[in-house]
Amino acid sequence: MSAADEILDIVDEHDRVIGQSPRGVAYAEGLRHRCVFIQARDAEGRIFVHRRTPTKLVFPSLYDMFVGGVVGTGESYDDAALREAEEELGVPGLPRPEYLFKFLYDDGAGRTWWSAVYEVRCEVPVRPQAEEVAWYDFLPEPEVERRLVEWAWVPDGLAAYERLRAHRG
Repeated sequence: MSAADEILDIVDEHDRVIGQSPRGVAYAEGLRHRCVFIQARDAEGRIFVHRRTPTKLVFPSLYDMFVGGVVGTGESYDDAALREAEEELGVPGLPRPEYLFKFLYDDGAGRTWWSAVYEVRCEVPVRPQAEEVAWYDFLPEPEVERRLVEWAWVPDGLAAYERLRAHRG
């Protein structure tokens, strides 16, 4: 099954399930669904940053300071966060990511999804999926801040990062 065929729950403005749809259809028709964003930090507190592969369905070749992805039909945000973090970092047995908050991402151009933000500590070497991650490194937060204006970032990740900064005060 391709990523475009994965079945997602379609949700309303209150994050209540109102139907299901293949991911490709949900993206093409701008159907609201659920996503998770996990900020992974190493033992030194540096943030995992990566560039997405050019084959990604959404935001190909852009940088991101989160790992994550869509929540599958019937899957909880918490289970999706652990699954996505382990898959994208290539590390089985991660601690369960800590839930921080949720917000509705809407770019005003037909891309909208409920976004649950988490954090996790990854203190073992990572082995990111080659089909998901074109480049990666753990960067100190001041360097991530510097790169915000230099690199092309995924817009939903930027929105999540801004909210995370506000959340932390």
